[in-house]
Amino acid sequence: MKLLIIEDEEDLLTALRAGFEKKGYAVDTAMDGMDGYELAFINDYDLILLDLNLPGMDGLDILKKIRENDLHQKVLILSARSDYTQRIEGLDLGANDYLVKPFDFGELEARVRSLLRRNFTQMGVVLKFGRFSLDTCAHLLYTDQNEVIDLAPKEYAILEYLLLHRGKAISAEELIEHIWLSDSSLFSNAIKVHVSTLRKKLAAYTDQELITNLRGAGYCIPKPAQNIDAKLRRAKL
Repeated sequence: MKLLIIEDEEDLLTALRAGFEKKGYAVDTAMDGMDGYELAFINDYDLILLDLNLPGMDGLDILKKIRENDLHQKVLILSARSDYTQRIEGLDLGANDYLVKPFDFGELEARVRSLLRRNFTQMGVVLKFGRFSLDTCAHLLYTDQNEVIDLAPKEYAILEYLLLHRGKAISAEELIEHIWLSDSSLFSNAIKVHVSTLRKKLAAYTDQELITNLRGAGYCIPKPAQNIDAKLRRAKL
């Protein structure tokens, strides 16, 4: 497994590199934010260990840029910023984990192993589709003109669930199971009513059909057309 460690404390960086190399990892390092971002931009890493207080470019800015180009890249933040609001910000920006300094190397290595075992896509806080953006922190739906679309709680929940499983057909039964209380007595018609209302609200701002109904399978928000691979696109620049 190949790691990138972006850390400006030289002694800590040296110790981390030695520790992970002893465990059999291939390790690249950077002590400057810009240098670290360039390495992350050019190369493929199984995991990036990212400090926040960096010269050249702040760690959170690096994280934002990584997430703009790659939702799959795994990032573990290492930071002396112990304020919980900083941890929330880092996780909301797309970090997969967050460890506060000082830490034990054994715990760090265990977290790295855990992350490397997982196969997932780390989505941002704001989920974009068509002309719209769904802010999953504020629980608000915006148009590309920054207008807020008023959604009922269940309409919001359905939209969020479909976006989090974008490209997959979600049955009415699955929506009921994940959105309503376990003791609720509902039929799939309740979902049809909410989806119909949600579609009408979206249709007021676009002619594009964003929520499709796959007969016998369920509802789906299709994935956007695949773009040229990011790495290939960068290579041509």
